[in-house]
Amino acid sequence: MKKRRGVSYEMNIKYRKRMWTVCVLYILGLNICQTAGQDNSTQMYYVKLVVEESAIPNITAALTPFVKNPSVNVYDLKITTRCEVDKDVTRRCSCEPPFRWSDRLCQKCCGKPSCTVTGKTAGICVSNESESIWGSITLIKREYYNCLKEKESEEFMRCNTFLLEAMKAVYSTMVGFDTLRIRKYRVGSVIADFEMIFAYSIKQQNLIEKSDFMSSSLSASINLETSGVVRLIMPSQNPVCNYDKPNLTCTVREDLRSTPVWQLKRAGTVLEIFNGTQADVTDITMGTKVSLKRISALWAGEYTCIYRQEGNFTKINHTASAVMNVSLLPNIDITLTPPFPRCSKDLEFVTIKVKCEIESNNESYNVVWKGKHLSSLFPFLTDDAYMADVVASCNNSYDKPIVMCTFRNKCKEERTALTAVHLIYANDHFCPADGHWKDTKAGFEAVLKCQTGERKRKCSADGTWEKESSTCVKQQVHDVLQEAEIIDIGLGSLDDNSAKVFSLLQNVTSDSATINTSPDINTTVSVFSILTQKIQSIDDKLTVDNFLESSSNILDSSLKESWTKQPDVGNLSLAERYLDSLEQLIHKTNLCHARKQENLDAAISNCRQSSECSATVLNNSVVLVGQDPGDVKTAGFRELGQYLPQENETFINSVIVSVTTENQLASVEVRIKFALIKHRPRNVEIKCVAWDNNTRSWSSKGCEWDPSDKGLASCICRHLSSFAVLMSKAPMDIPGLRELTLVGLSVSVSSLILTLAIELAVWSSVVRTDQSFIRHTAHVNICLCLLVADSCFLAALNPIYQNEEMWCRIFVLLKHFSYLAVFFWMFSLSSMLLLNNVFVFHALSRKTYLRLSMVLGYACPSLIVVITFLYYNNGAEGDYYSSDTCWLRYAGLLKGSIHTFVVPVGAIALFNTFSMVVVIIKLLDNSATTNRYNEKEKKAAVSVVRSVILLTPIFGVTWIFGFAVMLVDLTSGPIAFVVHYAFDLLNTFQGFYILLTTCLADKQIREVLLNQIRRNEAASVTDSTTK
Repeated sequence: MKKRRGVSYEMNIKYRKRMWTVCVLYILGLNICQTAGQDNSTQMYYVKLVVEESAIPNITAALTPFVKNPSVNVYDLKITTRCEVDKDVTRRCSCEPPFRWSDRLCQKCCGKPSCTVTGKTAGICVSNESESIWGSITLIKREYYNCLKEKESEEFMRCNTFLLEAMKAVYSTMVGFDTLRIRKYRVGSVIADFEMIFAYSIKQQNLIEKSDFMSSSLSASINLETSGVVRLIMPSQNPVCNYDKPNLTCTVREDLRSTPVWQLKRAGTVLEIFNGTQADVTDITMGTKVSLKRISALWAGEYTCIYRQEGNFTKINHTASAVMNVSLLPNIDITLTPPFPRCSKDLEFVTIKVKCEIESNNESYNVVWKGKHLSSLFPFLTDDAYMADVVASCNNSYDKPIVMCTFRNKCKEERTALTAVHLIYANDHFCPADGHWKDTKAGFEAVLKCQTGERKRKCSADGTWEKESSTCVKQQVHDVLQEAEIIDIGLGSLDDNSAKVFSLLQNVTSDSATINTSPDINTTVSVFSILTQKIQSIDDKLTVDNFLESSSNILDSSLKESWTKQPDVGNLSLAERYLDSLEQLIHKTNLCHARKQENLDAAISNCRQSSECSATVLNNSVVLVGQDPGDVKTAGFRELGQYLPQENETFINSVIVSVTTENQLASVEVRIKFALIKHRPRNVEIKCVAWDNNTRSWSSKGCEWDPSDKGLASCICRHLSSFAVLMSKAPMDIPGLRELTLVGLSVSVSSLILTLAIELAVWSSVVRTDQSFIRHTAHVNICLCLLVADSCFLAALNPIYQNEEMWCRIFVLLKHFSYLAVFFWMFSLSSMLLLNNVFVFHALSRKTYLRLSMVLGYACPSLIVVITFLYYNNGAEGDYYSSDTCWLRYAGLLKGSIHTFVVPVGAIALFNTFSMVVVIIKLLDNSATTNRYNEKEKKAAVSVVRSVILLTPIFGVTWIFGFAVMLVDLTSGPIAFVVHYAFDLLNTFQGFYILLTTCLADKQIREVLLNQIRRNEAASVTDSTTK
């Protein structure tokens, strides 16, 4: 027989002379619980004794022979409880060391030296080493299904008795075993919930071994939770005070060889405690400790310390729990009604209501009101706030009145809020009430509270209202910000907390109406900024999707006004903060299975085995070349470019592409093919740029543009950053071209006027034959049309007309018609000449020629212009013409209204060349020429041919350069500038060239002019002699 410690007991002192004693006996013996192969069973008995107080010292000796069975040994009796009995009904009891109040009475009696007890006296006090165990055993054999039947049934009783005895047969062999009872059965196979109590500490490894043995024998699995194995030591003061830094300590009696877990239960939610900004979790000898560095309402609740152990079929949680309350100091919002009381001339005093408002909590505060320079103060309490009526004097010689309210908590800690009363005296400037805005003193700011945030409006010094500003945020958005701010305080794991924030953020941003104000967007971006600083990685796939989706949602085009109205915060704009935060978060994110979003696309490329890797985001291809870059992460942002700071002359014409690498690279080359948002117009410069965080601007440093790609912008950059394509709003400017154009057109207009004057002066002398009539008629009309076109060009250069859509359209129509008419008159001239030389016997009369020429010279151009005008959306800007140049629009090869000019001009130039060749051959044929012409007609024909020969190169070569200007882009380099200068010189000076070639270079015209000059001089001399 093995001896065990045996009996402890309770004593109740009755009238200080008699006592009840409840003795707890450990009766050990093989005849109580026979367990083959197991240790001796133990059983606890409670014995209630009523004894005289004087018998207490002899109680142990009196009870020792209580059991006579030789196989049982009872010894080591201890007093557990002393109770004073009151009329045999209630007892005032106290626990004797080393005993404590049982779990049943702890909530009522813990922390008290004595406690009033009714009902059963057994188990009032238990040993400090006692342990309670709650567990469940899962039984899979069908024979235990009877335990699910009605409790009164015979099958249930047999099943329950068998299981209870089987469990007791195992657990009763453990030292200190007291009781075991099965509380209930439930479905899930068959699950039996049970409870055990051990009067003394047990070895936990022994508990695991016994449980594994029972699980094996019953073909079951067991889950256990103990109380008493772990001891939780709470702060001595409860509730803890606002400025305290409490420590919570969890200790164990033996090394459980497991990592402890701390949990806090509040508002029905259980959160695990980790190291954070407000909590430190440290291991100590045989235990663990939580040190709270800052107290808030978040740390109030039930704390649990858990050690977990596992056997083959057994899982054990060793727990200890306790509640910690917190006595807080509130944040006080003090307001006045009215905010700026008015003192009229007939008032000596004004009454103001003062409200001190705090967030709702369970704390009971003592509130003290004080005032300075007030006539009276009357505090009172409403359902939602602490109020006071104060009376202030309207005498402006007094000091400024001040009201303050002080809140004192249970720990005698205090917090005060105060406000000055700004009175509007009779002669003061003020802004009169306007809607919700009350009278406001000049130079001050009116404030209206909203649910989260406030609206402000300044009253200027002269008493006029300024523009309102608002920080009002929708409650859902504000809640996300609050959750983001506490993800790293130590309540819950950082990963779980960040996943929760991203989930909330995705829900909030999925409806653009929830974030459709500037404060909402600002708050959302602040969430990203906070998470950037707090989290280390984003790995969970759902969290990654929520992060990317919420990041994309706030870039929705419908929110443009909310982005652009938001003022800069600090040194960074809203878009800069967003871009900086997203770049860092994406760098920390596992993008292996990331889904493409509408406004944000992110991809990862593993380039550990390669020096070149590629990715495509939002239809923009990216190739990175570098030595072992590791994981390369690429992200594309739609809409963001228009929100970032940029110069007025340029705009972002692509998505923003961000590229980051896992490893630092000594040198890198990033090749990006951007899909342009808007087609690049001709002669408009684009730049490949990268965002420079130092200058807060786009920089082309280290980036080059390849203009050879059509429709795409190919960029090569030699560093990592966020890249984009910057496009000018206006075409490139050619230095000096405007001035050259003005000079050339002025000279040309003057020359054309002079040419027309010369033609009128010599007309009767030179127009003697049909050929000369044809020539000079064509010259006059060509000069007239060119004069109109050049005059329109000059007018279009005038700033008065440049920005007028109506005038620009008129000038385009006139230039279109006039230039076509010039070429059609040349066509008329060459065709008539060809006709007269080829069909020598079918000469046209002057009248017939004039009719045909008018049709060709004016009717055909008019028809082309009218059809073109109607076809291109009734001459709409951007379709028919370009407002930048006030000229026809070129939209690509065989695209644009310019081709209604180019095609006829090209055809006429070819025809003129053909006509010249034919006529020259005919003129060189002496026999044909002699038969058809007399000498004068032959000279006239030669003059016509010469005119065609001279005019065709003038107009033809000019417009060859004109075609080149149309085809060559200014971004092509120096050759484009050469072409533009050449075309400008030839085109703007055309009138001057006509004057030289068709008038001054014509011998007949020169002779006529000289003869007229001589006659005029002779007439002048004769007249002078006569006088």
